This record gives sequence, C-alpha cells and structure tokens, in this order.
Amino acid sequence: MSSVRTVSAVLPEDPTARLIGRVAVRGEAPLPVLLYENVVYDLQSLSPTVAGLLDRTDFYDLIRDTSRLTYLCGIESLGSEDGASGEFTLLSPIDLQVVKACGVTFVESMLERLVEERSHGDPARAEKFRMELSSGSLGGETRKLSEIKAGSPEALAIRKRLMEQGLWSQYLEVGLGPDPEVFTKAPILSSVGTLSTIGVSRMSNWSNPEPELVLVITSQGEIVGATLGNDVNLRDVEGRSALLLGRAKDNNRSTAIGPFIRLFDETFTLNDARAMQIDLSVKGSDGFELQGSNTVSRISRPFEELVEATWGDHHQYPDGFVLFTGTLFAPTDDRDEAGAGFTHHMGDIVTIKSKELGALVNTVKQSENASPWKYGVGDLLRDLLKRHQQN
Repeated sequence: MSSVRTVSAVLPEDPTARLIGRVAVRGEAPLPVLLYENVVYDLQSLSPTVAGLLDRTDFYDLIRDTSRLTYLCGIESLGSEDGASGEFTLLSPIDLQVVKACGVTFVESMLERLVEERSHGDPARAEKFRMELSSGSLGGETRKLSEIKAGSPEALAIRKRLMEQGLWSQYLEVGLGPDPEVFTKAPILSSVGTLSTIGVSRMSNWSNPEPELVLVITSQGEIVGATLGNDVNLRDVEGRSALLLGRAKDNNRSTAIGPFIRLFDETFTLNDARAMQIDLSVKGSDGFELQGSNTVSRISRPFEELVEATWGDHHQYPDGFVLFTGTLFAPTDDRDEAGAGFTHHMGDIVTIKSKELGALVNTVKQSENASPWKYGVGDLLRDLLKRHQQN
C-alpha cells in the first residue's frame, strides 16, 4: 500500500477547514462525523446519515459551535481500510447520495474520447489517430474550442462545420452541443475512500485514473461542498462502443471519493473550487511514475449548468447526490511499449490531491480479486434500527 498510511497525512493544508466524513465502527452503523482542528466529533445525534445531515437547513449553525457536539476521538484514532491502525475506520464520506458524473467537460478529454472511439479501444492504434486528429480539421479548431463555452453559438457553429466534414461523433455532441453528458457512476454505498483499494476489471487492457473535483449537492439542488474523486476508467471498453459506458465505469471499487467533504464557508467558497488545481501521481512497483494535473478553471461548462442538467423538474434526488465534474487529464505517456500509451498495473499507487481538499490515495487491484462490496442499503437500515433500539 502507499507510504501514506495515516489520515493526518491526507488532510487539506488549512487546519481550520470543516470536514464532513464517515467512520466505520465494528458491528455498528457507520457514523457521520465532523473533523475540525484534528478533533473528530460524532454527528449521529444530528442525523444518522451524511445525506440527512447535509439536507438540514440548519446544519452549518449546528456544527459551528463544537462545544455542543459530542467528542468521538482525536485524529490519531482514525484508521484506514488498508490496515493502518485506528479505533475507527475512515470510509468514503458519502452514504445515501447518488453518485452522478459528467464526461467530456474539457476539450482535452473530448479529443481523447475521440481517439478511443476511432481506435475502437485499441491502445496500440491510439497514437496514430491522435496524430490524425491534431493534423486534420479538428486540430485546427482546438485552440478555438479551448476558448469558448460548450453549447454557445460559437461552439455550435464549429460543431456544424465538423458535421459537414463528416466528423460527427457522440463525444463532439456532448462536448460542443447544448447538453452535457451526465451518467450514473456507481450505486449507493459502493464508493471507497482514501487509503483503500480501487478496482480495475480484468476485462480491460487500457485503464487510467481520472482525477476530478466532486461537487456535493442537497436534495434541493444546492451545492454545499466539494471533495476529490477518481472516476476509474476502462478506456478500451468504452472505446469499443459508447453503449459500454456502464461496463467501463461501474465495477467493483471503481469509484473513489474523499478524503472528506469540505463544506463551503468563508474559508472555502464555490469560486475557490472553480480555481482549483488537482494534481495526480501514479507510482508503480515497476518503477514507473506518472504526473499530471486537472486545472478546474478550464472546464467548458459552469458547475451550475452541470447541476441543472442533473437535478430539476426532470429528475429529483431525495437524499441528494454528488457530481463528478470531469477531468482535463488523460495520460498518453507510454508505459509498456512505444505507442501503446499508459495503462494501470496492479499495485499502482494513485494519489489525487489539492491543497484545499487534501489527498485521495488508493492502490490499484483487479476488481474481481479485490474485497467484494457487501454493505448495502439494507445493511445500513438494519444497523441504524439496531442503534435506535439500543438507545
């Protein structure tokens, strides 16, 4: 596992950040908690779930005065799933929220999706098509695309020109057209947290991490905080057909979120999130290292537009939802052979971090051989009922 093994090593730089998370207690329902100035407070008296807590209109006021909260432990008592010692185990910070995701929200990612599509998911052919795109008509439009807003008259005009040249693609449609791509990334309670294993299915020979900003949204569509996410992606599977998106995106342990939800307040605002830089590193046991970054300000659609495409009169989320906002980063560095690009190896250590939100650190394992997902909504309801009866 990673050399980073303590929760204190994955926190944001600001020691006054108010962080919402979840911890596991053996034989009991997970607890929603507040981490503030290295002290962990038990929030179960305010709400049995994180989703319910964030949906309270008074939750900001309730957590500001920590003297009224129930002390749980110091940060040194928080352990992690990878076996790091601790009385409590840190989990993904969400519970009943639906995990949604937006794709093709950056010009660079749109072009890489085109590469996948044209190479039919074959990494050995990807570089050839990457060169063709950069030298052809689409390459000439790239600079313009990076400077305009998706769905704008200018973007639609470029889309029309490309369609007239026979370059239509479903990725150009969602990258330039009026509607963004929004899909359901993972089932409720299936995401994993920091310092845990992430999964890449054995069906794939071309996979990579996707470092993303994840917005946290209430049942009323209000953006109340943010966290980091790894939208683990099987590029060859989706490249064979966009209809295989579900198989490419939703596998055992293929959604990592964490380390905590940072609430928006006077120290961290939505505009601060828009300006974030998210850094990524991959370190393999073979000595391979990859560095990258996601500059959130280069997103082609505003956060509000992505939320409106997800939540509204057309669709509600009674327990709220989280929204992966996409990534600028798509690795093209060769790893195994020239022209084949990057793919994960088992044992890779993936670190996604920002100074505002901390670090999401995970080790890659084959989904089929990783610890199975066993704790579902029924288990949570059972454990919450047991806790209620005991109290």
